[in-house]
This record gives sequence, structure tokens and C-alpha cells, in this order.
Amino acid sequence: MAVYFLNLKTFGRSGGSSAVSAAAYRAGERIRDERTGRTYDHTDRQDIMHKEILLPSHLAGSTMNWARDRSSLWNAAESAESRKNARVAREYLVALPVELDPDQRLALVRGFSQELTDRYRFALDLAVHAPRDFPGSDPRNFHAHLLATTREVTAQGLTAKTAVELNDAKRRDLGLEPAINELLYVRERWATVTNEALREAHIKARVDHRSLAAQGIEREPYPYIPRAAFEMERQGYRSALAERLRMQYEARVQARMERNAGHDSPAPAPRELAARERTASQEPAVVRESTAVREPTAVGEPHAVKRPQSLQEIRRQAREDWLKLRQESAKASENEHLKDDRPKNDYLNDDQFSR
Repeated sequence: MAVYFLNLKTFGRSGGSSAVSAAAYRAGERIRDERTGRTYDHTDRQDIMHKEILLPSHLAGSTMNWARDRSSLWNAAESAESRKNARVAREYLVALPVELDPDQRLALVRGFSQELTDRYRFALDLAVHAPRDFPGSDPRNFHAHLLATTREVTAQGLTAKTAVELNDAKRRDLGLEPAINELLYVRERWATVTNEALREAHIKARVDHRSLAAQGIEREPYPYIPRAAFEMERQGYRSALAERLRMQYEARVQARMERNAGHDSPAPAPRELAARERTASQEPAVVRESTAVREPTAVGEPHAVKRPQSLQEIRRQAREDWLKLRQESAKASENEHLKDDRPKNDYLNDDQFSR
């Protein structure tokens, strides 16, 4: 069945983000950040299926070579900002229907990208990625990164902030609706154009951008595992955070099943339900075998299964995981001058969508 996924992310200097770094990683290129002097090299990526820069339709007849060059565009985006907490880029991450063939997927995301550039007048760097060849990765995970400038692009360069970047007070002065409506519009529009593409391809599957509750589906949303925790587990380490999220999800599922039973037992009170979730955080028995996390053992030995035994252990392990990530990040930053394996605060996970 087709899957709906659209996630919005912003890149800001206050979080250490670099638009040049983000563009290099998504396009699989080597680009030098003229502002910092650092070079980001991702030319070894093998999963880039398509990449291009799209501009608003009204600039079709203009000479815009600087904007169509990835290095020039994103260095211009960085140099256009002077504040230390400036937002330098905005990204829309979408899942592409595996039911469509490569040409149909590309036509779908290109058309959607052009709509965004015409609506917001920004430059948009489109990169279509194939599923990553990692253990546990979903082979259906075709997706696209739509990296956009935060300023309008013109023949003279990047100018004023786009309407989507304005706060609600400025938008109100301009007679615009609150900014949240822009996200709601984009989410609904992606569902619409995706279903149109599926219909034209004579595929019965459809996607829906609404919540499960709005669709009338009686099911708990699957837990979202943050990228840092997901990466730790993929490399064979435990993540206390991921384990806790899964256990809380199991508790919610159990509570829903009991509520649905209804006739046999009354629905649990909110306080009782919260107590159950706290109990689930300490009770490993509710965790399915498939969610057990491997811990590294000696070379040649099988991985052992270990689960947290108490809330105190969970907290201790979470702190140790956090300190370990900080140490690894510090070591990696020392070697980033020639090659940056991945933007530091790219919290989106390329290989994990809710399906």
C-alpha cells in the first residue's frame, strides 16, 4: 500500500547548521563553504537517483547560472544572512510511492517542487534518493529531499525572506493567515498530487495526510524513533530512549485494547493509564522479542539480548548514551575539514518512515 510521509525541517545557525553542508550531503557532491572555509565531501554516495535546482517559473527567461550552480546558490544563501541565529534553509522530506516506476516518481516530485517554487518564490534543490543498503533498511524507501532557500530568488540574487519565513505578526500585517496554515496546505497538497499520480498510473492505492483519528482508524500511531537512537541500534548498541518509546507504545496499545473490550472492563482513568505507562517503562515483560536490542560482545560471539531492569538503569543508560554521542561527535568534528560524513543536526532519518 502507498504510504504518506511529509516532514518539514529548518536549518539554523543557532543549531550549528550549514546550508552548504546540507546541500552537499543530499546531492552527493563536494562543496566548500566559503563562510567557514570547511569542505563537505559526499561524492562517495551511490544512492542519488536524480538532482536538480528548480527556480520560479517567472524566471524562466532570465540568466540565472549562479542560482543553478549548487555551490554558488548555497554559498549565496549563507552570505545573505548576518545574524548568528539566522535560518539558512528549509527542507521538505517526502516519501515517494514504491508503486510508481522511477519516471513516474520523478515526474510527481518535480511537479510538486515546481509548485512550491512558484508559490514561495524560492530556489529549490531537489534530490531523489534510493533506499539505503543498510541492515534493517526498508527497500521500499524511495524518498526526496526538497531543500529550499529562505529568501526569494531574483535575477539580482537572493532578496527578502519568503512569506513562509515570516512570523505571524508580520503575516497578519500583510493580510496572510498564520504560518501553520502553510504547513497544512503543503501536507494536503502532497497527498492530492500523489493520489493524482497513482490514479493516472491506474494504481488503486491512495494516501491520506490526515491523522488516524481524523480518518476514523482505531489504531495507535507507531512510535517515532529519533535518528540518533535509531543509528545506535543499527550499529548494534542499546538505546534506552528507543526502548522506552517502544514500551510506552505497547502500553498505549494495551490500554486501547482494554477500552475497546468495554463490556468486560471499564475504560482506565487518565491517572491509571499514566501509571501503566510508567510501569511499562520499568517492566521489560511487555516488550516483544522483535524490539530487543543487541549489545556488542566479544568478536565471534553472538549478540546477547539485554533489557533495562529499572527506571534508574534506563536513566543512567540514557545519560551514558548521550555522553557517548557527544564524544563521538567531538572526535568526528576534528576530521571534518576534508570530509563531513553527515551534517551534525540532520535529525531526519533517511531510512526510516512509518509504514
